[in-house]
Amino acid sequence: MNVHDSERLAGMLEEAGYVPFVQGVTPDLIVFNTCAVRENADNKLYGNLSHLVPVKAKNPGMQIAVGGCLAQKDQHTILKKSPVVDVVFGTHNIGSLPVLLERARIEQEAQIEIMESLVEFPSVLPAKRESAYAAWVSISVGCNNTCTYCIVPALRGKERDRRPGEILAEIEALVAQGVSEITLLGQNVNAYGVEFGDREAFSKLLKACGEVPGLERVRFTSPHPGEFTDDVIEAMAVTPNVMPQLHMPLQSGSNEILRAMRRSYRQDRYLGIIAKVRAAMPDAAITTDIIVGFPGETEEDFLQTMHVVKEARFSMAYTFLYSPRPGTEAAEMPDQIPHAVKQDRYERLVAVGNQIAWEENLKQVGKIVEVLVAQGEGRKDGDTDRVSGRTPDFRLVHVTVDPNQPRPRPGDVVTAEVSFAAPFHMVADRLVSVRRTKAGDLSELPPEVAGISLGMPTIRVGTA
Repeated sequence: MNVHDSERLAGMLEEAGYVPFVQGVTPDLIVFNTCAVRENADNKLYGNLSHLVPVKAKNPGMQIAVGGCLAQKDQHTILKKSPVVDVVFGTHNIGSLPVLLERARIEQEAQIEIMESLVEFPSVLPAKRESAYAAWVSISVGCNNTCTYCIVPALRGKERDRRPGEILAEIEALVAQGVSEITLLGQNVNAYGVEFGDREAFSKLLKACGEVPGLERVRFTSPHPGEFTDDVIEAMAVTPNVMPQLHMPLQSGSNEILRAMRRSYRQDRYLGIIAKVRAAMPDAAITTDIIVGFPGETEEDFLQTMHVVKEARFSMAYTFLYSPRPGTEAAEMPDQIPHAVKQDRYERLVAVGNQIAWEENLKQVGKIVEVLVAQGEGRKDGDTDRVSGRTPDFRLVHVTVDPNQPRPRPGDVVTAEVSFAAPFHMVADRLVSVRRTKAGDLSELPPEVAGISLGMPTIRVGTA
């Protein structure tokens, strides 16, 4: 969601007359779009700002802006810790950035504008996408849950839903531009419709996406297990362009810890959803988020999480050590777990998760898979003469180029035979076919002609 907001910031700035900076030249503007979910975001922001102190001293006309969740949380603290910042703006008013920058220049003093509720839905703002073939589409912002470890509802506010017609109009416009894959975004994406009272709005939206001509792949993130209903599973199974991939945050496998987290499901409910998904879509790949070392977590609680991981057989588990976030209930809970204990459990869980992911990928060896070639997915593609991309179930595949076939471009679709599997990627050494696409054509044009950004999306906008 922050990456999508950064695209909106980039689009607004370019509309206001800014141009992308050139490597080797000091930019006039640097924008940090921040997260606040984990403590590392704070450290990353203030570390980067400290490095800019001597740069700004040499270039006093350069402006620095800080926005996003950390700006919403810290507000005036940012200027106290880092006086080099010119503008601080929050999650609810990203559209104000160009005006705030101009005001800071004219008044020669820092500007802070933090709104307590959403000013305008981010998707009404212009965007500068990084990709010709893939796009994010926000369907809701905010969250109505009160998980005790999470600060997001305090920073993003209560859930606000867009109307289906607005969403589908945006998707149709994106497809007309050459986009073949969209990802529906929401803090709690499957709760979509709560604001206008339709409990099946999300499943209806998925099916409606299936009616958009030219839209080949539909994904969504992130759902909440407590609100994951059978109609959504059915919509995924019957809508051909909805991909057989599901990111379903677990957080913990222990009922006691889930209760302490104020998560509205228990182990049986979670595993039941996984079973239903696999019954409807046997080849679905499921990923998850897990927090290790939540306050009060015992060894038995941790073993319950290990049990769910072994039962669910995730293709990927994003595992995090619990870190207290000021302003959350969990930060004040007793029985905080020592770091050494958290680290030990983390390493044990990661080892099991990686082994399962590897075993699941090994099942793909020998299969012919369809890969949407991506921009910059493979760091060693230049050395190996491979292209990289994602299968329908979101597995990463590095495909060896065949000199007798057209070279695949970002946005093109290839079919290839998987020849090797590792825990987090696969290799396909036999290229079967290449399908050229409109997005692939656009990827060969200069960004200013294609109307997208294939590199850094702004004058220096990053997600911290």
